[in-house]
Amino acid sequence: MKKILLKTEQLSRSFSNGGSMQHVLKNIDLQLYQGDFTVIMGASGAGKSTLLYALSGMDKPSLGKITFADRVISDLDPDGLAVFRRSHCGFVFQQIYLIDGMSVMDNILAAGLLVSKDKKALAARARELFAAVDIPKETQKKFPTQISGGEAQRVGIVRALINRPEVLFADEPTGALNSKTGLDVLDTLTGFNEGGQSVVMVTHDLRSARRGNRILYLKDGVILGECDLGRYRHGDKARHEKLNGFLAEMGW
Repeated sequence: MKKILLKTEQLSRSFSNGGSMQHVLKNIDLQLYQGDFTVIMGASGAGKSTLLYALSGMDKPSLGKITFADRVISDLDPDGLAVFRRSHCGFVFQQIYLIDGMSVMDNILAAGLLVSKDKKALAARARELFAAVDIPKETQKKFPTQISGGEAQRVGIVRALINRPEVLFADEPTGALNSKTGLDVLDTLTGFNEGGQSVVMVTHDLRSARRGNRILYLKDGVILGECDLGRYRHGDKARHEKLNGFLAEMGW
């Protein structure tokens, strides 16, 4: 039986909009499991990113409870959430947000030193991750403005994983990349998931969504349905057809 890693109970998120309340997430009950590659899909404005931010502790729910790794994080104050995120969550965004004035390696070490003061161990971990994402030593010495978008996103994945997070959260990680570099990033995420890394990804891209084993479809702030695709296998036509059929049922 899969271990529950993250659970929500009656999760709701509302925002004030011109004097009225906009209810973006509505009483969501959800369980996410260790080792899964969970994909959140839905039309623009469905609440996908809002759900991701709530699950990861980047945003607090208006109502409801979030339990992450047996700890209730919805009760934490902003400082407590920041400390929790550093040790337990990794983040990959569409925009990469590397620090231009630091080398690629120093960007990684800066993130690691927020949690650990063992710089030697962090450097060894970084070199291991760089090797896994095919970033050579010469590139590690460069500054972010000197590398390609695909390289920068893979560096972003290394930064997200440097502190060994329980979950890697990804918000449209291929959205700003061309087809080839986007595929490289997807292969990287898939490889880490095959090694046991839990991944939760928001996407509107079918190619990206096929990498997940569990697809959640969000509509008007509620989970309308979900689809079990099983583990990713390259060239699996049945997987492609199953996802397309599910999305058609959801009104995609």
